[in-house]
Amino acid sequence: MKILKLISLAVLLVVNACSGDKKTTADSNTYYTCSMHPQIMEPEPGTCAICKMDLIAVQKNSSKKVNELMLSDQQIQLGNIQTDTVKAGGVNAEFTVTATLSTDENLQEAISARVGGRIERLYVKNMGDFVSAGSKLMDIYSEELNSAKQEYLAALEKQQEFKNGLIDYGRLLQSAKQKLVLWGMTEQQIKTLAQQKKIDKFTSFYSKKSGYITELMVTEGDYVMEGSLILKLADLSNLWAEAQLYSSQLAQVNLQQAVKVNIPDFPEKEIIGRVDFQNPEISASSRVNLIRINVANKDLQLKPGMLAYVKFKGKASANISVPIKAVIRNGKTNVVWLKTGKNTYTQKEVITGVENNSQIEIKEGLEIGDLLVTSGAYLLNSELEFKQGS
Repeated sequence: MKILKLISLAVLLVVNACSGDKKTTADSNTYYTCSMHPQIMEPEPGTCAICKMDLIAVQKNSSKKVNELMLSDQQIQLGNIQTDTVKAGGVNAEFTVTATLSTDENLQEAISARVGGRIERLYVKNMGDFVSAGSKLMDIYSEELNSAKQEYLAALEKQQEFKNGLIDYGRLLQSAKQKLVLWGMTEQQIKTLAQQKKIDKFTSFYSKKSGYITELMVTEGDYVMEGSLILKLADLSNLWAEAQLYSSQLAQVNLQQAVKVNIPDFPEKEIIGRVDFQNPEISASSRVNLIRINVANKDLQLKPGMLAYVKFKGKASANISVPIKAVIRNGKTNVVWLKTGKNTYTQKEVITGVENNSQIEIKEGLEIGDLLVTSGAYLLNSELEFKQGS
């Protein structure tokens, strides 16, 4: 009886040893992951380091190909692996560049002295002041202009005195009046001079246009020469958004299309504008090209110097486009995942082109009809790295 017990114990030990070997062999092809955090992969059972849930057992990939994975139905479900058929269709590239608002030089007005003299009084004195059309700018004392006034009054008097004389004083009167007009006097000022027949030693000058003072070159008491610059006015009802594009971007942009201009200081504003000017030369040092966009500013909220963002819409590509999240980029290569069989996925390198916020152009590497992984590509990449490192 004792001998039988010893034999039974020996058999039991052998069976247990064999069972342990089989378990070890089975476990060597298993790892443990979290259903909520598939990036957690541990060689032994336990809990998730993130959410503390129990890890579940998952069989390692059994595919022999380097860039191929064979997953279980559970892995596909946990990883939310989804695919879509690659179809024909390019991508409209969109890209945004920074710009600066500046005054529209076509709406600037430079006001110069029409005659030499001394500025007796200046009615505009501060940068940034608004000047309306017809408002008085300054009074000037000018010997030349006063002499021209006297000539006009003398010609007027002679014309009235000798209406039927041999000398045509009407032509002399017209010549004297033309000189006053060229030196900046208005029709109303000349009419008043003719009515009063009295010379005012100071002559007032008025603005012909409205705008904000951007430069003021004189002060009261200054002597100015004919043609001297007095001030500059800028009409801010239209501004320029000046942006710079790299030469490589110019080939992607259709400059005839409308562009969108956003102002960070006014997030609710989105202005549609058009390219007004493209510099014919590219900067040799920076390889950039200046682009100007007209920006309407009827309410005068926008100011020169403000930051702006200009969104350009590129020319549509003729190649395949796929969701941008389907492409994995590591700085050196661009790869996608394709479903190549039942529960089988293969990594493939592609060459990309232009892109926008949602789509990216594929120049090489995909064919129409391929089953592309559109969701879960990063998890497949992690699984491949685990496989290659095992």
